[in-house]
Amino acid sequence: MKSLRTFLNLEFLPQSQDFGLFLLRAALGLSMLWLHGRDKLMKFSSLAAGFPDPLHLGSRASAGLIVFAEVACAVLLVLGFMTRFAAAGLAIAMGVAFFIIHKGRFSEGEMAFLYFAGFVAVLVAGPGKFALEGKGGGSKGSAPKPSKPREK
Repeated sequence: MKSLRTFLNLEFLPQSQDFGLFLLRAALGLSMLWLHGRDKLMKFSSLAAGFPDPLHLGSRASAGLIVFAEVACAVLLVLGFMTRFAAAGLAIAMGVAFFIIHKGRFSEGEMAFLYFAGFVAVLVAGPGKFALEGKGGGSKGSAPKPSKPREK
């Protein structure tokens, strides 16, 4: 019975929150970059004039901000550099898409909501230790190791 419980709980798989955060950052960032940001960046000049302007900044400015989020922030997220800044930028972009553009309707904005939730999770959890900014030590919110006092 114990072996069945071990199997059903997937206890044979190694546990690593840091690797899980890396996988989450990579999946969210790469899919955002490849499926959304790349196309908007390549077609920016033709896209900018008619781009939705939910924050009343102007269509060109709105397009520029979304391309910055979906390209630059996505790359930063994957690399684990300025991770919380990147996750915040992407969460804001997807929050605007879901709550303002799609009016909070899951039938239209399901993907925007899923991205939003993932980016908020990374924003809260931090990058983990498999990140450029972490230097192998996890997020900045973790407690520092006590240093040894100097001998005189």
